[in-house]
Amino acid sequence: MELTLPARPEAIKLDTNRTALIIVDMQNAFCKKGGLFDYLGHLDEKKAERVIAENKKVIEACRRGGIKIVYLRMGYRPDLSNAGGVESPNYFKELGVAAMRGHPELKGKFLVSGSQDWQIIDELQPRGGDIIVDKHRYSGFANTELDTILRTYNIKYLLFIGLATNVCVESTLREAYFHEYFPVLVSDGCGNIGPDFIQDATIWNVTNVFGWVTETATLVEALG
Repeated sequence: MELTLPARPEAIKLDTNRTALIIVDMQNAFCKKGGLFDYLGHLDEKKAERVIAENKKVIEACRRGGIKIVYLRMGYRPDLSNAGGVESPNYFKELGVAAMRGHPELKGKFLVSGSQDWQIIDELQPRGGDIIVDKHRYSGFANTELDTILRTYNIKYLLFIGLATNVCVESTLREAYFHEYFPVLVSDGCGNIGPDFIQDATIWNVTNVFGWVTETATLVEALG
């Protein structure tokens, strides 16, 4: 089905048969008490609840519209061997690795595959036919199968929701643009870390440079 999605800076025509919803890092680590963001002081529970509510609406509408559902899930091996080591800036800057590196007693607690922190939140559990892509860097394209999977399904248009707007969402969206996909940010389906002006900065970047921006209600209405 082809549809015209109202967006900024202008409407974009989508073929739903060639569109995927990219759900970025909706994991306990970033959404729930006791997770990584809570430990680091980045968890805004009200914001997380709002984002979860909007994600539910978007996911349900995309399922009805026949859009492919793709979950990105951030995580590491228990020995952190895929975190990069001292030769990688990821070892020093990625929030979960940095927390565990500085506090050995936390090793295995945050974002380790199989841990509670790493799990996708209960409210947004994947269903049969959905795709989960595990990633080890902020971008969902870095050293993953995401691009291959999307091309296998002949996907050209990507809708983005999830956390955090200014880190993993924007990193993946920018790289999608460089891979010749058409990226659309569903702005109220995303949440930032840091001051709120950072959310506005990402929205500006996407609107003016990297893609298109829409909102949940607009997308839901367009999908019928």
